Amino acid sequence: MPHQQSFEPEPGDRWRAIYACRSSLSRGRLVDEPSSPTRSQFQRDRDRIIHSTAFRRLKHKTQVFVSHEGDHYRTRLTHTIEVAQIARALARALGLDEDLAEALALAHDLGHTPFGHTGEDALDECMKDFGGFDHNAQTLRIVTRLEHRYAGFDGLNLSWETLEGLVKHNGPLLDGDGQPTARYADTGIPAAILEYQAQQDLWLDSHASAEAQAAALADDIAYNAHDLDDGLRAGLFELTDLRKLPFLAELLDEIDRLHPGLAKPRATNELVRRVITRFVEDVIGESQARIAALQPQDADAVRRAVAPVIAFSGAITTADSEIKAFLYPNMYRHPRIAEIRRRAADVVRDLFSRFLAEPGAMPAEWGEGCEALDPQRQARRISDYIAGMTDWYALDEHRRLFDATPSLR
Repeated sequence: MPHQQSFEPEPGDRWRAIYACRSSLSRGRLVDEPSSPTRSQFQRDRDRIIHSTAFRRLKHKTQVFVSHEGDHYRTRLTHTIEVAQIARALARALGLDEDLAEALALAHDLGHTPFGHTGEDALDECMKDFGGFDHNAQTLRIVTRLEHRYAGFDGLNLSWETLEGLVKHNGPLLDGDGQPTARYADTGIPAAILEYQAQQDLWLDSHASAEAQAAALADDIAYNAHDLDDGLRAGLFELTDLRKLPFLAELLDEIDRLHPGLAKPRATNELVRRVITRFVEDVIGESQARIAALQPQDADAVRRAVAPVIAFSGAITTADSEIKAFLYPNMYRHPRIAEIRRRAADVVRDLFSRFLAEPGAMPAEWGEGCEALDPQRQARRISDYIAGMTDWYALDEHRRLFDATPSLR
């Protein structure tokens, strides 16, 4: 009889905790479909997102730097891949469904405009009389309406759990009294979300699943790490400047102690690695403590909790705030970046104004019948068209329609 070996669990072995989402218990899809014999519901969602047109466009959408700046800066696509990697790591460590966490990470930025947050701000300004523009609502619009790939439905017909996580990427949208939370207190809940909510209740007044919370924190971690990396690479600030932040100063001291005299590129990479590691390990430890205190018996107990269960500790929350407070003036509002942002915003405004005055200037699939729509729907269709553009395509459209197009170099 052969000898029976026993093996200790190894890193990467998959298990699901009692509070994890389970594909077999999914609340389903808006349009019923036969289940897949080879993939779970959440694996299917992930695959549909990866094969979507909107996902491919992320390759040429700006993160902070426009793509002309260089090949090594992050785009929306590379940012998304980094978020997905961190989300899976968190999900694996906490016993969550890795496929759902990954699907949410891969889809979370589908609704972003060209030119990063600059494009979003400009488009929101253009749409102020027509309900505004919100990239989370636009993501929902893309995956439920604007993707036209399948014979039986518009959108991607994703599972309830994925749609819920995308809509609640920043937490609950309504408070216990049914009023919009702080993010939407002034503007109200975006129309795209309310329209879908009328078809399928996404529990707007609760927290999202633990998987969605992990994906949201993965977004924050990736932002901090790669924006420090890109800012240092671009020469917007130096490693010595980061010593003003106690958290980063401690990491830099550790690097100097272990690797004295390290060249800047390697020192930068060592710093970025440590930022990600410290943040990820902190989330795991803090979340385990919160889960132990809450003792959730299913995924809905996480949703009903009074506070997120996947979270930073107080110390890392402070470090996160300090990094963001540093990056805002030293990167996002740096004079060199600010001038590019101004020109990019002009491109978006010019395109919106032109299409509003002349809807037929859009390609036939967008412009046909647009003039017959009421002003609200007409503006929303124009917004959908512009929001879907890559940086390159927006500039090409501007060159087609205007005599002079700003340089974004």
